[in-house]
Amino acid sequence: MATSAPRPEQRVRSASIAFRDILSDDGTHVRAWTNDPDGVIDGPTVVLCNGLGTNPYLWPWLLDPDCGVRVVSWNHRGVGGSERPRDHRHVEIEHFVQDGLSVMDHFGIDRAVLMGWSMGVNTAFELTYRHPERVTGIFAMCGVPGDTFATMLAPLHVPRLVARALTVNLCRVAQYSGVLTNPIARRIPMGPRTVRLLGRTGFMFPVTDPDAAALGLQEFLTTPVDWYARLAIATSRHPRVRLSQINVPTLFVSATYDVLAGARDMASASRRLSDRGVDSTYVELAGSHFVQLEQPERVHDLLLDFLRGIESSEADA
Repeated sequence: MATSAPRPEQRVRSASIAFRDILSDDGTHVRAWTNDPDGVIDGPTVVLCNGLGTNPYLWPWLLDPDCGVRVVSWNHRGVGGSERPRDHRHVEIEHFVQDGLSVMDHFGIDRAVLMGWSMGVNTAFELTYRHPERVTGIFAMCGVPGDTFATMLAPLHVPRLVARALTVNLCRVAQYSGVLTNPIARRIPMGPRTVRLLGRTGFMFPVTDPDAAALGLQEFLTTPVDWYARLAIATSRHPRVRLSQINVPTLFVSATYDVLAGARDMASASRRLSDRGVDSTYVELAGSHFVQLEQPERVHDLLLDFLRGIESSEADA
């Protein structure tokens, strides 16, 4: 008798990830996760502010118990077991900040480095702006500290106002057409072969482990298109964070051909922080928005070096 394919959490070693349901400030139950359920990882703790609507499986190397980093994170509202809020307007960056703080409190984390990817960079900077006492550094990958949609399509040299209008309106179309597109998205055969095809499009480049990437992308497609579009539209309203109030070390890791977060804007943010005397470094990799799947060892090394630098600075203070 045929059986359904195992879900991602059934295909990842149980020792490498665990989920916990916690209560956020507005009463929304959020599904948190960690790569260290047994407390065996000997390394610093990082709070991952993940890409919008994404999941742990898009970070396969962080699910390895030997990665040297204890990761704590959560799934966005209405995604991957997290509850949709009673008030559907509660899906903006400020609410993700609340969720991040609730996750930190649940795991007993007073202060930590925040690692943001994509729209998670907005969350990381907003959390730092509002609660600087909780943050020791920001590792920002393929994302900008606010007004993200205006930076999209940068490799295509689309003007900022046009890029913002195009991408936001595309999300509006997706929100209202979800009833038609949801069945199609759920039937996309997301396997290694599809990942290899995506690697030829320019939206994503070839990845080192197509099987692992397929796992994360398959889970991503379980979120209804209309709900994802609602999240995207809500987060598109997040303005630029006031960098004059950011005073922790930052590392910006951009991708040259990223169509979802402009490398030039990331470089500008890093430069503005450096001009104020804040320890900020900018690194640009030849890749796409999914550079952590394309160059996992390089991204991992950058993260570990950044964490070592912060530990050294705190030890000298």
